[in-house]
Amino acid sequence: MAKKTVTELEATAAKLASARDALNLVVFGQNDVIELAMIAILAGGHALIVGAPGLAKTKLATSLGTVLGLSEKRVQFTPDLMPADILGSEILDADDKGKRAFRFVPGPVFCQLLMADEINRASPRTQSALLQAMQEHHVTVAGERHDLPEPFHVLATQNPIEQEGTYPLPEAQLDRFLVQIDISYPPLEAERRMLFATTGNEEVLPKPVLSTQDLLTAQQLTRLVPVGEQVTDAILKVVRAARPGPDADKLINDSVAWGPSPRASQALMLCARARALLQGRLSPSVEDVIALLEPVFKHRMALNFAARADGTTVTQVIAHLAKSLA
Repeated sequence: MAKKTVTELEATAAKLASARDALNLVVFGQNDVIELAMIAILAGGHALIVGAPGLAKTKLATSLGTVLGLSEKRVQFTPDLMPADILGSEILDADDKGKRAFRFVPGPVFCQLLMADEINRASPRTQSALLQAMQEHHVTVAGERHDLPEPFHVLATQNPIEQEGTYPLPEAQLDRFLVQIDISYPPLEAERRMLFATTGNEEVLPKPVLSTQDLLTAQQLTRLVPVGEQVTDAILKVVRAARPGPDADKLINDSVAWGPSPRASQALMLCARARALLQGRLSPSVEDVIALLEPVFKHRMALNFAARADGTTVTQVIAHLAKSLA
């Protein structure tokens, strides 16, 4: 690796550490969640955040936008939300001379960080409109292409408790998300700090640490982080081992209906690079791959009926796969 690139990686790692510290000051007790969200953005992807109400999912998205220098918008997904409410629409305008013409009015998707709150409450048609924008980074309205800003990221949330009136995302659409981030309740001391920080006269607000250009540079450098042969082999080994077939072990064949696609290999590679950079290292290790298995695999695998009936969970299957790399 060139000396200039090493210097750039080290400087970027220092900025990212400052950004992570700034987020920890406003989102309490969710260090792992903050790290995974930053990894997803560094890797240029989108994240699906799953957690009960009141666990700072919205706070995390708005704080990320401020700290990372991104313009952010929030859309509350409901069953009556239409694609045009997200993408935008054309309206008929008339000028001073009475000449009429259609004008495109951009929707909230035209931002750099979109918070899609409770995405599974919208209809499949609306979900598909957003997920197309996520994949292709542009939208088409009335036959006209409109490019989205760069960078463009989506943080979508799901409530795992109330499932009435929801439209669960199909597997092919779930695969568009780089990682799934599960949020749990904060530890006691973090919740104690949060109580005093948020119920007094003054609340700590997030402060900008990076600019948009800083983040774009960091994303480009992330892809330059070298990955060793051992890490590459570990990624290919674990992704292929998670798929049922003649080469899979008994637990996988007995439990898994379908395994992760090649997108999982790409996601593991990118996220391992981003995690190494975020932690100030110049190359990822097998430990990075093990740490990222659950957020990368959890929404890309499904268990068969027999396994679900026996009480087997995807988390248990992923833990079994992780042991093969340890």
